[in-house]
Amino acid sequence: MRIIETKLPGCVVIEPAVFGDARGFFFEAWNAERFGQHGLPTRFVQSNVSSSAKCVLRGLHYQWPRPQGKLVSVLVGDVFDVAVDIRRGSPTFGQWEGVMLSAENKRQFWIPEGFAHGFAVLSDTAVFSYLCTDVYVKEADAGVRWDDPAVGVEWPVDAPLLSEKDTAAPLLADIDEARLPVFAA
Repeated sequence: MRIIETKLPGCVVIEPAVFGDARGFFFEAWNAERFGQHGLPTRFVQSNVSSSAKCVLRGLHYQWPRPQGKLVSVLVGDVFDVAVDIRRGSPTFGQWEGVMLSAENKRQFWIPEGFAHGFAVLSDTAVFSYLCTDVYVKEADAGVRWDDPAVGVEWPVDAPLLSEKDTAAPLLADIDEARLPVFAA
């Protein structure tokens, strides 16, 4: 497997070693020992799968307290996946990174605790997989508005299909500091 650093320290793209022939392919999606050797998580407690139609945009979501690190990948289709650093005191606070994830490229994106996450579907449908380091806690569920101009994510969809929750999410600057993770150097 190959680890690709991003401009957001801790957020990395993982390219698995893929073995294939005319019959199909095989790759390890997660291996505790190999991930641990690269400083990546070796324990997940929740696995989620979602299906979305073209132009659906989900995000930008996070949990605080009870943050979740997420190892994300696409099983079917193509998405533009985004992480935003929302850790108070971080030198990259408010900055984002976008990665193309697809069933074809088999890339994974590791998004550590303290980052907001979202994605936009570019194919007719997409099946998205999340491995999470903590369980979902409704009371900790939070979000940043997908089109916050101060963050400036360059989404590759013109008219995204949004949930009511994502449409109503606040701007990052309007979120009470107590509802944001803290950067730990």
